[in-house]
Amino acid sequence: MEAALALLLVLLRVSHGFETHCDGRQDGAQCYGPLGGTVDIQLMDSTSEMPRYQLSKNTLKILDVINNKVISNSIGDRSTLFLSNGTFRVNKLSRKDSSKYSLKTFNSDGKSLGERTLQLFIQAPVSSVLLISECLSQGERRVSCSSERANNPQYSWTLDGHTLTDAELLSGNNETNIITLKQHVSGHLVCSVRNNVSYVYKEQRISTCGFIFINCTSVNGTQISGWVYEANNTLCTQPTKTSVGEDNGAAISDEAWYIRNLPLIGGVLSLLVIFLVVGVAVICAWRKKQNSKPTKKEEEDDQEVFGDVRFVKRQANQAEKKAEVEYGQVKSVKRPRKPEPTKTDSVYANVQKVR
Repeated sequence: MEAALALLLVLLRVSHGFETHCDGRQDGAQCYGPLGGTVDIQLMDSTSEMPRYQLSKNTLKILDVINNKVISNSIGDRSTLFLSNGTFRVNKLSRKDSSKYSLKTFNSDGKSLGERTLQLFIQAPVSSVLLISECLSQGERRVSCSSERANNPQYSWTLDGHTLTDAELLSGNNETNIITLKQHVSGHLVCSVRNNVSYVYKEQRISTCGFIFINCTSVNGTQISGWVYEANNTLCTQPTKTSVGEDNGAAISDEAWYIRNLPLIGGVLSLLVIFLVVGVAVICAWRKKQNSKPTKKEEEDDQEVFGDVRFVKRQANQAEKKAEVEYGQVKSVKRPRKPEPTKTDSVYANVQKVR
């Protein structure tokens, strides 16, 4: 909404020209009119009580009024007299209108009541403002503000709504059209240009030129302090707390470095946690496998027991065969009763129990 209103005001200025107002009721008043524009000169509080008055430019009579009736007006094609409030309006001002004017008043008898003078100056208004900024070799930013065809322009600067300070300015001041900002300065910069008949401003969002202030010790022990281009910084391999002295009026701390590298730090910490979890899982799996595997002593005991079992069984089989041979000569052989558990069975049972 504000932008639309500002644009409307600019369009009205362009279409109707600049306008100024001048109070000519005081003797020796100085008035300013815009070149090609309009000036309103208030000659008196009320014309109804003034029987006669004349307005002259040097010795040339411009306006003659008697009893609120305009007798003559040499510039009537571009001027208007408002009898209700005593204002004389002049349009389409040119350089020739710059001059000394005098107002003479008379009573009804034609006797002079006095004379007042005023000086009218015609100035070219500020039509446009050009704002150019560039980065210098050490990270400073030079900004120039210029206006076209304006007479006696006056400049002023603001950053984020406040007047530029010495801590932000490297050279120039708030009244020059060229300034140099220090390396750390950024924000909403506005250059305002005005003269006695106009006012125009130009704004721009500026950032730093990519330089940082470092204060560290190099690998070989040399102390390094100064402004360097951040993208090509190889002087400080380790981040250190950096600060700017009183001369440059700025400070850059470790906090800014950590903020810029927060994603990298988070990624490294995540990888470390993953490696730690995987390592713990591998160690636990290995220990579980080792606990379930039989020891060497247990394997030797199993082999000895199995060896005894095989030996005892072989001796039992040989005894049974011998019995069959001895009883083979008898025609009817009584089937032997089921033998009582022998030592072999006991051993075998013990082996199963061991297992």
